[in-house]
Amino acid sequence: MNETMRTILHRRAIRRFDTKQIEEEALQQILQAGLYAPSAGGRQGVIFAVCQDKEINERLGKIKRANSSPRMATATSYVSREQPSIADDPKLTNAFYNAPTIITLFAPKNFLFSAEDCAVAAENMMLAADSLGIGSCYIGQGWNAFADPYGQEILKKWEIPVDHYAVMQLLLGYPRPGDKYPEGKSRKSDRILRF
Repeated sequence: MNETMRTILHRRAIRRFDTKQIEEEALQQILQAGLYAPSAGGRQGVIFAVCQDKEINERLGKIKRANSSPRMATATSYVSREQPSIADDPKLTNAFYNAPTIITLFAPKNFLFSAEDCAVAAENMMLAADSLGIGSCYIGQGWNAFADPYGQEILKKWEIPVDHYAVMQLLLGYPRPGDKYPEGKSRKSDRILRF
C-alpha cells in the first residue's frame, strides 16, 4: 500500500488538542494542499482565513456553539464516544474544541459549487495534516461563528469580501498527549454498487 492510501486510512477527526501551536512549516504545507485542491471550473474561489490568536478562536468558538443547535446525542445515535462532539456533550462550550489553529474557509455566496470547493480543499488539508502528525476536524456551518456583532467585526478586520460567506472551519492541532488515537469504524459492506 502506498503512503497516500495509508494516510487516507489512518486519518481521523480529532476533537481534543494539545495547547502547543503547530509549526509554521507544517501550516504552509497544509495550506498548499488546500490551494491545490480541485475547484469547479478551476475558479479557485476559496479564501483561507488562518487564525492562531487564542482569544479570537475561543470567542468565535463560543459564538458558534451558542448559535448551533445540533440534535443532541442519544444512547444509540451519537457522533463519537471516544472524542465527544458538541452534539454529544452539552457541557462543551467551544465548538472549536480549543484547537490552536482555526482555518475558516470562505467562498462566494452566489456560486453554485462554493460548499463543494471548500469540502475538497478541507479534505486535502486534513490528509496533509495527518501525514505531518497533526490532528484535524472539519466543522460545518461556518457562518454561525460570525453571527453576532463581534463576529461581524472580525469579518471586517480580516477584510473578508462581503460577497463571501464562511462555509466551514478546519481545526488543526496536535492530538492531546496521552489520548488514545480514535479507532476507525469498520466499513459498511453495502455501499458500493457495481453494474
